[in-house]
Amino acid sequence: MKTTPKRKLEQCATNQAASMMSSTAFSDAAPAPKKLSIKGFKVKPKVSESFVSDSLSLLQAAVRSIQCQSGHPLSLEELYKACEHLCLHGSASKVYSMLHSICKDNTEALMARVRGLPTSTPNAEFLETLNNEWRQFCRSQIMIRSIFLYLDRTYVIQTQGVKSIWDMGLDVFRLAFLENDAMLDDSSSFKTRVVDALLSVIECERTGQQTPTHLLKSLISMFLELGIYLTAFETRFLGVTESFYVSEGARWIADMGEGSLNGLAVGSYLAHAEKRIDEEKMRCGMTGYLSLATRKSLVAIVERILIETHIESLLRKGFDDLIQNDRVEDLARMYTLFSRAPNGLVNIRKYFGGYIAKVGLSIVNDVNRDPTMILDLIAFKKRMENLTNTAFAGSKEFMQVIRESFEKFINKRHNKPAELIAKHVDSLMKTGKGITETETEEVLDQCLALFRFIHGKDVFEAFYKKDLAKRLLLGKSSSVDSEKSMLSKLKVECGAAFTSKLENMFKDIETSKDFVTSFRESPRLMAQLGSVEVYVNFLTAGMWPTYPPAPLTIPAELERLQTVYKDFYMSKHNGRRITWQNQLGHCVLKASFKKATKELSVSLFQSAVLLLFNEKPNLSYSEILAATNMEPKELERTLQSLACGKLRVLTKDPKGRDVHSTDTFLFNHAFENPLFRIKINSIQMKETVEENKETTEKVFADRQYQVDAAIVRIMKARKKLSHTLLIAELFEQLKFPIKAPDLKKRIESLIDREYLERESGESAAYVYLA
Repeated sequence: MKTTPKRKLEQCATNQAASMMSSTAFSDAAPAPKKLSIKGFKVKPKVSESFVSDSLSLLQAAVRSIQCQSGHPLSLEELYKACEHLCLHGSASKVYSMLHSICKDNTEALMARVRGLPTSTPNAEFLETLNNEWRQFCRSQIMIRSIFLYLDRTYVIQTQGVKSIWDMGLDVFRLAFLENDAMLDDSSSFKTRVVDALLSVIECERTGQQTPTHLLKSLISMFLELGIYLTAFETRFLGVTESFYVSEGARWIADMGEGSLNGLAVGSYLAHAEKRIDEEKMRCGMTGYLSLATRKSLVAIVERILIETHIESLLRKGFDDLIQNDRVEDLARMYTLFSRAPNGLVNIRKYFGGYIAKVGLSIVNDVNRDPTMILDLIAFKKRMENLTNTAFAGSKEFMQVIRESFEKFINKRHNKPAELIAKHVDSLMKTGKGITETETEEVLDQCLALFRFIHGKDVFEAFYKKDLAKRLLLGKSSSVDSEKSMLSKLKVECGAAFTSKLENMFKDIETSKDFVTSFRESPRLMAQLGSVEVYVNFLTAGMWPTYPPAPLTIPAELERLQTVYKDFYMSKHNGRRITWQNQLGHCVLKASFKKATKELSVSLFQSAVLLLFNEKPNLSYSEILAATNMEPKELERTLQSLACGKLRVLTKDPKGRDVHSTDTFLFNHAFENPLFRIKINSIQMKETVEENKETTEKVFADRQYQVDAAIVRIMKARKKLSHTLLIAELFEQLKFPIKAPDLKKRIESLIDREYLERESGESAAYVYLA
């Protein structure tokens, strides 16, 4: 029917109305037009019973032919029309019932064929038979569904509780597959036989045998289609998987044996575990034959059995060996795998810290390694940090373990590491080390990193201060910028109070330069010096290390020069007292030899000895000792440097490398050297155990004041405190290592000085006295 637009209809209606009005005005109205309508039959035509039965028989025969894979004379289109006619004439339920009955009979028959296979049938053959029947069932159901598509789209959709043809087929197949299972022992059921065969094939695949994986994919897909994958297959599969890996993991661990040097075996195990996890992942989803939903549970089981269960054993047997041999790849694999287990990384960090503490303690406690301790610790720390960055993903937690472990072991040997760090910095700062300032800064930062771990920072300060003084006064510092850079680093690290004296040492050097400049600007004073240049450093007492007295009878000319400087200084700073530190002085002497005149750069002690030979060409040891008034040990070292070293400006009789009180010394007129200015190094007295002990004792003496102040501060706040709690508070507040007996001595001292008193009737408690 052609639809007339609304506008045209309205126009027609208007015209018709106008025409009717016109007719009314001039004549009688015309008769109304008649409408014709066609009505359907009041009774629907009935199809004969023979038509229904014939059509059903026709469809039934066609379905059986499809199920039996035999030919049929009618085309699919004709069969489709037959089904459609039956549905249109009210026989849809009969068609559905007929189809259900045929499918049920066919499914029971095919399942009977599979169930009838002997139990001795090989798993592959048994599964192949089942798979063939399943695939044929699916193919026939697809074709049957296409023939009865009209039934699916009308009757099935319109009738509640009726399943689609495909779902009805699966339901029938499921019932046939599980037939009688409820009445049988689970181990005797057909379902169990199928699952056992599947699991057997999967185990063969896991052990590397050739397996028909296409059967696994098809039949496990059957379980999914039938809706029994979870209950009939997955639960048992996960249980068997767990048993398989429990056995495999235990076997691998047992083969490693005991001991902690099994790094290679542990590395192999980790690689195997990683491979197993990847294999199980590949078995799930599109790439494998298991449901993707199984992947999470499956991987969790493998990780729990192969990794989590054996974390302690793997770490105990091979972690130290892996680190010792820098097996970064294995350690990175361990980090990745253990990160998936609860507390896996916590356990790695525990062993990592234990390894660092063990190796570090062996370095610190080995007295024979003292000369290289700091270099060894720097190299060890750098190695552990590099290992963390490469194997442990640069984890902040692992970096913190390095810091905590270093702090733990480096303070096991009190004071010595602090002393050696100061000595290492001194060696670095001295001239002639052949490294650039950039390299110097890098090493200083490494030393500072170790310094941060030291509890006894005051010990470091004492030795650093003593060595800095030597560098500044003897001009042995390689770079003033490097010195000030180190000072700035220490100030940032420890605060201004820590570096105040060190900064004042630099100020004294600068002040001395200004003073000497002022002195040299006076012609009168310079005239008193004559041709001799004199440079004097004025050191503030208390800021510099204390030096023991070094007696020396200074030659008259040198004494006169000292007096000139002293008088000038006192004119600027009246009331101050000056003490000359003879052991820190040095001179340049002009010496005339047979072939040439040379300049000798020597210490004040060396110059005092050499100037004696202007009066007499040969002198005995006793004569030199009487003339210089030096300490015998100091005189021996001085004569040894002049007469027994490489630069022998004196000769000794008798010859030898040691100086004795019976020796006689002569000026060596035949001395030769290609250089004009020659530096004759003093034989430095190596710091003895006693001297180091003296420095350490000074530190302890300074600590007493800090301990006393801490005790008074705590007791003033608490008023009353037990001995145990007071000791605990002191250990927490004091930043340097100290023993409980030493603390008890300081408490007793404060009681004697009436800062504290014992609680009456309770000797283990103290009361603060205001």
